[in-house]
Amino acid sequence: MRVEVASKVPGSPRPSRVRAVLARAARFVPESGTRGSKSEIEVSVLFCGDRRMRSLNRRYRRKNRPTDVLAFPGASEGFLGDIVISVPYASRQAKLRKQPASREIDRLLLHGFLHLSGYDHETDQGEMDELEAKLRRRLGLEEGA
Repeated sequence: MRVEVASKVPGSPRPSRVRAVLARAARFVPESGTRGSKSEIEVSVLFCGDRRMRSLNRRYRRKNRPTDVLAFPGASEGFLGDIVISVPYASRQAKLRKQPASREIDRLLLHGFLHLSGYDHETDQGEMDELEAKLRRRLGLEEGA
């Protein structure tokens, strides 16, 4: 898996951490969920602030507020898509959960990766939520861990 990482804000994880989290997640996501061979797929990740996230959320989802993570599926074979994470939003969520911001960002990377792999908790019958919970446990990302 090839992962491109861009960071526009302080508090973003190192690219090596992002690559490691996504590589571990890819090992456990069913092959049918991804487009192309897992070893040949590409994902890009952008870490941004709330203002940029709000703009993207307004433009693509018609929701005029920031959110924690957005996923934009790729249009070509091999390019799985883009994951965008608001670091300030993730940090606030982490604080509420009394967890490190790094763990929250790892959770959001997994969540975005599942969306890029074809899962959608807004339209399925709970399959994505169930798989995500299972993967969080397997990857040590559940709350309280």
